[in-house]
Amino acid sequence: MVAEEAAVSGKPQGAVNESPAKDDKKAPDFEAQLAERTADLQRLQAEYANYRKRVDRDRAAVKEQAVSAALAGLLPVLDAINQAREHGELSGGFKSVADALQTATTRLGLVTYGEKGDPFDPKIHEALTSSYSPDVTEDTCVEIFQPGYQVGERILRPARVAVAAPATGPDGASNEADQPDGEDETQ
Repeated sequence: MVAEEAAVSGKPQGAVNESPAKDDKKAPDFEAQLAERTADLQRLQAEYANYRKRVDRDRAAVKEQAVSAALAGLLPVLDAINQAREHGELSGGFKSVADALQTATTRLGLVTYGEKGDPFDPKIHEALTSSYSPDVTEDTCVEIFQPGYQVGERILRPARVAVAAPATGPDGASNEADQPDGEDETQ
């Protein structure tokens, strides 16, 4: 009878003798293996995605460093162009070359900063001189000796400035040294 059932179903005779309990045992084992392989694949995909992000971030950092280094080498040239422009000596072919150079550096992300009247920020300004002035209410850049340059968030050179502090302190008292009446500073 078993042989007839096997012949009708097309299965080998040993297959008919297997109990359904063994098939149930193998199914959870396959499901566990499938879940394990799926988790491994997801971990590998996450590792690869993190690797790509890290490589892209490193590539961008190297590019920014290379651009910054190249632009830092051009700062003396830009200073000379600015001095020539201030003295009215920028004309003719030299003017077109200077304009093209400044356009190219701007396209690369070079930003010039430092204007007379800007609030003094020691993170981006280098104070070469300081004085007191009744005309200002906070530390202010009153003269720009050299403009500052930055690319993105990177400062290539701080602006070199003269700073004026308020003549009176926050409590309204004078910052000037008090001299007794009738006495000279020099004796």
